[in-house]
Amino acid sequence: MDIGNYEKYISAETMMGPSCVRILEELLDKYPLRPAPEDLILDLGCGKGLTSLVIARETGAKVYANDLWVSTEENRKRFMQWGVDGQILPFREDANKLSFKEKQFDALVSVDSYHYFAGSEGFFQERILPFLKDGGIVLIGIPGLKSAYAGRAGELLSDWLGEDAYMFRSQDEWRGLIGSDERMESAAVWEMECFEEAWNEWLSVDHKFARGDRQYFESVIRPYTCFIGIYVKLKGI
Repeated sequence: MDIGNYEKYISAETMMGPSCVRILEELLDKYPLRPAPEDLILDLGCGKGLTSLVIARETGAKVYANDLWVSTEENRKRFMQWGVDGQILPFREDANKLSFKEKQFDALVSVDSYHYFAGSEGFFQERILPFLKDGGIVLIGIPGLKSAYAGRAGELLSDWLGEDAYMFRSQDEWRGLIGSDERMESAAVWEMECFEEAWNEWLSVDHKFARGDRQYFESVIRPYTCFIGIYVKLKGI
């Protein structure tokens, strides 16, 4: 994947945090998706559609772009402007109440959003696995807590995140939340390498939230946090 192909789409208007394209780049480089053109990929928590655009262009598959915070109308307009409206379908559904069909998707991707809604035990088995076909793949990239500080999110991050600090968990904690299931063939959880690049690209943007994050980057964000990658492969038929 050449991130340069997407530079013209990355802006203060489309970014919602550390570069989702940079995070997705690492996920796809480490675990490439090679779907058939008729395959279906769910982009869960797609934000303003940057990740959906990359997934569509890099894989050629059809993408369902779902986000609770951004309207379908807004994302549909953006996809039309980008020339991918026939390949990407926008949705606005709560991740806890998805209405998609059982075993509808060949893959599920979630970048910088899964931690908002999936922090309870059993969520992966109950809310994610049912929508994946046998042999399906899950790729997740989220902000987390460095392993050395596991269990101390409230203490270390509250000045920056307030009551949302609890959502930042360590690799081991996320490994436990993904858990196991008879349908799972393999799983991997790792600290991602794209931290500096993703954050630098976000902090360079003229955005009010980026400006707010700048004051905490050296004192809180860089010392204690990381990005965590999660890969799950389901058993085939």
